Amino acid sequence: MQIIRTVEELRAFRANACGNVGFVPTMGALHAGHISLIKQARNENDIVIVSTFVNPTQFLPGEDYEKYPKNEEADIKICENLDINAMFIPEVSEIYTDNEPTIIAVRPASEILEGKTRPGHFDGVCMVLNKFFNIIRPNNVYMGKKDAQQLFIVQNMVKSFLMDINIVPCEIVRESDGLALSSRNAYLDEEEKMLALKISRSLLNASNLIAKGEISTSILKDKMLSILEPLEVDYIAFVNRNFEILDQIEPKNTIILVAAKVGKTRLIDNIWL
Repeated sequence: MQIIRTVEELRAFRANACGNVGFVPTMGALHAGHISLIKQARNENDIVIVSTFVNPTQFLPGEDYEKYPKNEEADIKICENLDINAMFIPEVSEIYTDNEPTIIAVRPASEILEGKTRPGHFDGVCMVLNKFFNIIRPNNVYMGKKDAQQLFIVQNMVKSFLMDINIVPCEIVRESDGLALSSRNAYLDEEEKMLALKISRSLLNASNLIAKGEISTSILKDKMLSILEPLEVDYIAFVNRNFEILDQIEPKNTIILVAAKVGKTRLIDNIWL
């Protein structure tokens, strides 16, 4: 496995890469969710590149950019064990200059939910991925369904910019108790982990009610809120695959999303119906 830290090195590596290239963009602190993405990429491509880069442009002032979990040594070991071809681990100065053009994520999808709570977040995501896609020129990019809004926005960017890239949505990976895997789970103590389970339970309960015929999003939201107490709920939302807010459930075309704070840690989760 080659460890690459500069754009020049990455371009040289890509120029010599033969066959399909799979790319897994991450912010490091790799866990079983990331591993599932990397394994799928490994199974479906000749060459696999994983990036571990905590992207500053997608963090708002006061968010956890400086404290975001980092463990480069462990990340490298994981990627070595998964037999990938290259890791891209750049410094911020390698990716950004002092005079950057602006990329605006698709409106209104980037201004609701995560975009409303974190204005500009998705612009930063599009900015860094546009750079990475230009350097790596991947055939396939592997992204998790847990960040459903991000997945939709990146798919839109690729389509709008006429990029010859296949975005591969990958299933959410959960712990045995149902908690969706996230690098931010490292912030939770044992009591908070128990409280965090309310998020996945609320989603499962809503899914069960829908299976029994409930289609009113207001009724479903009330049921979910009762399960989520005493968490500080940022939003509960019901959207279709185009990230349009729904007033009632559309069979086989609905995503239910939750964002809530467990202690000081903000977590997101969703379920696709």
